[in-house]
Amino acid sequence: MKESVVHVVPSGPLVAMVGNPNAGKTALFNALTGSNQKVANYSGVTVERVEGKFVGASRTIRVLDLPGTYSFHPRSPDERVTCDVLRGQARGERCPDICVCVVDATNLRRGLKLVLGAQQLGLSVVVAVNMMDRAAKRGIHVSLEKLSAQLGGIPVVGTVAIDKKGTEELVRLLSDTDRWAQYRVEPTPNLSEPTRVAEIMTAMGLDQLCPDTLTERIDRFVMHPVLGPLVLFTILFVVFQAVFAWAAKPMEWIEEGFGWLGEACATYLPDGIVKDILVDAVIGGVGGVAVFLPQIVILFFFILLMEESGYLPRAAFLLDRTMGGVGLSGRSFLSLLSGYACAVPAIMASRIVGNQRDRWATIAIAPLLTCSARLPVYTVMIGAFVPNVTVMSVGLQGLVLFALYMLGTGGALCVAWVMSRRAVRRGERRTLMLELPCYHMPRWRPIAHGLWTRAWIYLQKVGTVILGLTVILWVLTTFPGAPAGASDPAINYSFAGQLGQAIEPLFAPIGFNWQMCVSLIPAMGAREVAVAALGTIYAVGGEAEDALIPIVQQVWSIPMGLSYLAFFVFSPSCLATLAAIKREMNSWKAPIGLWFAYMGLSYAFAYVVYCISSSLV
Repeated sequence: MKESVVHVVPSGPLVAMVGNPNAGKTALFNALTGSNQKVANYSGVTVERVEGKFVGASRTIRVLDLPGTYSFHPRSPDERVTCDVLRGQARGERCPDICVCVVDATNLRRGLKLVLGAQQLGLSVVVAVNMMDRAAKRGIHVSLEKLSAQLGGIPVVGTVAIDKKGTEELVRLLSDTDRWAQYRVEPTPNLSEPTRVAEIMTAMGLDQLCPDTLTERIDRFVMHPVLGPLVLFTILFVVFQAVFAWAAKPMEWIEEGFGWLGEACATYLPDGIVKDILVDAVIGGVGGVAVFLPQIVILFFFILLMEESGYLPRAAFLLDRTMGGVGLSGRSFLSLLSGYACAVPAIMASRIVGNQRDRWATIAIAPLLTCSARLPVYTVMIGAFVPNVTVMSVGLQGLVLFALYMLGTGGALCVAWVMSRRAVRRGERRTLMLELPCYHMPRWRPIAHGLWTRAWIYLQKVGTVILGLTVILWVLTTFPGAPAGASDPAINYSFAGQLGQAIEPLFAPIGFNWQMCVSLIPAMGAREVAVAALGTIYAVGGEAEDALIPIVQQVWSIPMGLSYLAFFVFSPSCLATLAAIKREMNSWKAPIGLWFAYMGLSYAFAYVVYCISSSLV
């Protein structure tokens, strides 16, 4: 495996934070440095090197948040990064001066293996026993003094990172840089870590801990081979029903707000190009995409809820057999889960997949998952061509949305299966190893923080990429104007109109008119811009969705709408996704090849849907 490469950073006291996944390492890092790094490890969010800093004893101390690992014998690229940094083998980064080992107080046995491993590397070590509150609720008493004595007298601090308890003591210890060398214990030759861990647990009276009976009782139902998948399927079904039902009112408020703003600008601004750009491009384009924010927030609320409650890794185990049938593993599911937001973090999170062939397959199918950028297109097309009725007390529109998500997921799994069959070497199959944490009540602060982070990222995208693309599209649909005496609408003579009419014959077999063709062009930059593009082309106002749906119903036939919807199920990757694939694969060959492959797949699927629907309507 290639050595890890990190950025060259300035000199100064350097602290490395290391811990098992879900020990609260990133939460403690946030508490120390004020960083806004996401507090989770299941979806592999800390696979890259993350640095923060704090000021202690009148000097700045740098802190590295290293990827979570179970041992110093790496099985995946993210664990390799941790091992290389701690051994001083990461190019461009010196060996840390001290290591903060974050261990879970409710699972001390597993964390101690990492502490002993760090000591065997010859590092100065400070131990942060995190989640002391949860341990107390389960009747687990961790004596920090006894643990310190068992580990050679190194400092041991009790913390509750999410509430910033114990962080002041940790900062005080780390601020005294002159004493860091005293926290180093001479490595023990031929140390048997399991034996030593057992001795420590016995000495502390923690070798006979009672299991969490509530978690066991729930798992008998949730992890059942038959009932478990049904529970997971039901949860996902409820999520997509809620995306439509709960978001209706907030979306209506946003539409009314942009509609009022557009009318106000149209009324009070003088006629001219500035007014046209502001009303048609900025307010109309941005409003047409911002309106879908409630649906995206609701989707992520449920994902974060499953993450916080401890259910998410169980879903990975339930799907491990299914993923194994297509040549992947449940660990691939954990990285792909973030693909329902955006393919880019899913591609980056593929580093948690140890098997190289599995990782490449995970990267390849990530763009096929239904990311949040497709949601605006789905919403408009479903609103236009699917009746807002209930079938057996189930909303038909939500049911169709659920089916589209399942279709994208099924298509991705089929592609993975084909890749596994065609692979020259299947590679070593590894057993899925993931921690199943105890169930607990979700903590609303990290959920709220996670929702705010995702909403802010989406709004930033709306205010930058999408705004820029809609303004460019407005220029292309406005200039040059219609010649004198022209009988057709002015947009037919614009740059966008001419381009759309030029490529229309290529898409005629799948029922696309030139307006639909034009909307595909900016969608290559960001898929959700397709809705704003259609709004600009058909010159709708600020309430983009409400105005666009009746126009689409009037101008498009049902087969055309279904074909357009089908095309976006497997539509080619946006530019950001292609760049992410290039970065991970270190070659443009893979992203370009995937773009053409998925363009062909989306075209073929749209053709089949168009032909079948045309014969039925």
